[in-house]
Amino acid sequence: MINNKKLVSMIFLVLLCLTACAPNEESISIKEKKKTDKSVTFLFNFTSATLDPHTDDNYTAVRAGVGETLVKISNDLKIKPWLAEKWKTEDNGLTWTFTIRKNITFQNGKALDANAVKSSLQRTIDQSYAMKNALNIKEMKANGHALTITLKEPMPKFPSELVHPNTAIIDVDVSNIAKKPIGTGPFQVLTFDQGNQVKLERYEHYWNGKVKLKNAIFAFNEDANARVAALQSGTADIIYRPPLESLGTLQTDPSFKVSGVPSVRTHLLLYNQTNDALKDENVRKAIDTLLNRKEIVSSIMNNQAAAARGPFLPQFPFADNNANEQRGMPSAKKYLEKAGYQMKNGKPLSLSLVTYSSLPELPLIAQLIQSNAKELGITIKIHLVEDSDEYVMAKDDWDLALYSLITAPRGDASYYLSTNYLPGGGLNASRIDDDKLTKMIEQLNSTVDDAKRDQLAKQATALINEEMLTSSIVHPNIVVAYNQKVKNWTTNPSEYYMLTQHLDVTP
Repeated sequence: MINNKKLVSMIFLVLLCLTACAPNEESISIKEKKKTDKSVTFLFNFTSATLDPHTDDNYTAVRAGVGETLVKISNDLKIKPWLAEKWKTEDNGLTWTFTIRKNITFQNGKALDANAVKSSLQRTIDQSYAMKNALNIKEMKANGHALTITLKEPMPKFPSELVHPNTAIIDVDVSNIAKKPIGTGPFQVLTFDQGNQVKLERYEHYWNGKVKLKNAIFAFNEDANARVAALQSGTADIIYRPPLESLGTLQTDPSFKVSGVPSVRTHLLLYNQTNDALKDENVRKAIDTLLNRKEIVSSIMNNQAAAARGPFLPQFPFADNNANEQRGMPSAKKYLEKAGYQMKNGKPLSLSLVTYSSLPELPLIAQLIQSNAKELGITIKIHLVEDSDEYVMAKDDWDLALYSLITAPRGDASYYLSTNYLPGGGLNASRIDDDKLTKMIEQLNSTVDDAKRDQLAKQATALINEEMLTSSIVHPNIVVAYNQKVKNWTTNPSEYYMLTQHLDVTP
């Protein structure tokens, strides 16, 4: 017979075992939390001084999944609805009505409606000269979830302009937009360390599906070798544009994956036409003939690019691919002779070339141009600058600029041609003012028929090539390397969308 003391002891031991062996609710929640608390660190190649989507040339807010636009571009470069579910025009593109999706909130809980969109677009116009010119808005009227936009002149492709990340829709009533913009995207900003990183967390009430990551870091480092080192050490999960010479090592390491897709970006040589020498198209053509594009593709780009025959990828229906085929030193000398440079006071031609290192191939291309020009008797001094966009737009103390631009991110030629070649265009760093080209672009902007638009864009591109207003050098691939644990990464040709709700990692 068991006495009371023994019975109590036995009961206590049973209870202790049950307590120790049974799953604890708190331990379950911790385990589940660990499964859902996934995060990635993404390392980009351009630094950002601001997160304000209306002024940031690096588009960080959209790339990091904080802000969204009314319209987006798909992987096959077709425009599709995003914050606007549909749109229409009844007068060939003068007036547009956009229907804003319902049941969307900003990351502070404020409802998105047409009035909020109107306020955000108005701020874009006020803050960005380039967007003011591109959007060309005369008047906006908001009514519930319907936004009616009247333009100053018809724009048959107006919705494609609203793909641009500088038109991201944010709550304009919050303070300190530069450090903490409030958008509608899957991630909201926790902190912004200027020039270093953005810490993000999942927006739990995101409208467009479950966000798989709990946290993310969108970091910046312009040193390509440092980006690779970060990936190899595990301090970064995804790196944008690793140095091309590192691809062989990364591709043979099973820990990593490498994604490369043709981009809609073009590396270009700009000619500052406030320089008297460069006003002469023969001088521009002489410099262009020194660009050995095949050599650049193979020796500098590691075959991760295609030689450019114009600013647009050749598969676009509006691309003119009949570029000048004259190449090499003999052709360059002939062009200089036409420009009369052997007789201009006996003074050698000396030019400055501005570029930047965040795309590591650009300084190498600059050195190749410098070396080839020296054989021709042209002295080129290379200057590396940090903010090339601001530099070439604000200053005239440069002659050549080795630059890189996304030329057709919406599958249309109009934006690039308007902003880069019209007088007063927001990105017309070369100060180009060509009456014939201006008329072509203005006609393109008011033409509805797609076939006619393509033909006008071809004619404009042919004129740019013929007069060598800019030299298109190569179309680089977008190359991204990432840890094999990263899931659902997609390399978008537009370079606009990086941290998405679908991005995931294995535990």
